[in-house]
Amino acid sequence: MQIGKINLDFLGHSGFLIKYANNEHVKIIAIDPYNIPDVKEKADFILITHSHYDHCSIKDIIKLARKGTTLIIPADVQSKITHIDSVQMETLESGEGLDLGIIKIEALPAYNVNKKFHTKKDNWLGYIIKIKETIIFHAGDSEVIPEYDKLTGYAKQGNNFIVLLPVSGTYVMSAEEAADLAAKLKPTLAIPMHFGAGVSGTDADAQLFIKLCHEKSIKAQILPKI
Repeated sequence: MQIGKINLDFLGHSGFLIKYANNEHVKIIAIDPYNIPDVKEKADFILITHSHYDHCSIKDIIKLARKGTTLIIPADVQSKITHIDSVQMETLESGEGLDLGIIKIEALPAYNVNKKFHTKKDNWLGYIIKIKETIIFHAGDSEVIPEYDKLTGYAKQGNNFIVLLPVSGTYVMSAEEAADLAAKLKPTLAIPMHFGAGVSGTDADAQLFIKLCHEKSIKAQILPKI
């Protein structure tokens, strides 16, 4: 889907491809690619939220990486990707950020409150990606956590604020919890993820999320997988 000069594509599961293009710059960002199709364009930056196989998939990272691609990762991912040739690594902790010129990236925590699959001490991440007036929030594998309270200001500042939220339950927030979070954050658009890849979550979870968001007057959309 097109958002001004930004194109946002769904790679399936929790994976997304963000392309920003103007007359001077073309930048491509991938997040958590997993079981993706072959792609013609390589990524400048690949963001990995945590080390689980369906988010840190070496074969899919290799599909998207080229010489000089920067992998942005939590610390425990380093050991999994050290054998990937010719890439750079930037490790982030929650609260840290990277200024990449036009693109700004900030790391947020991602963890379970009522489950034990993703603990706070793992120091796994979600990401905020800022490109001019557009802000894209990828929650990673998380339940609804107190740290999300700070995100409520983005909608008030008149930005294009896009939220990518897991909806499968089991390992992450449920469709109902994700819809409640979307209603709190009041984004320009809410997009479901973490479904349909045979790991956890179904198309029905995504459709329920859309239904609940619309009932709460939140614009929401399921993106087709490329």
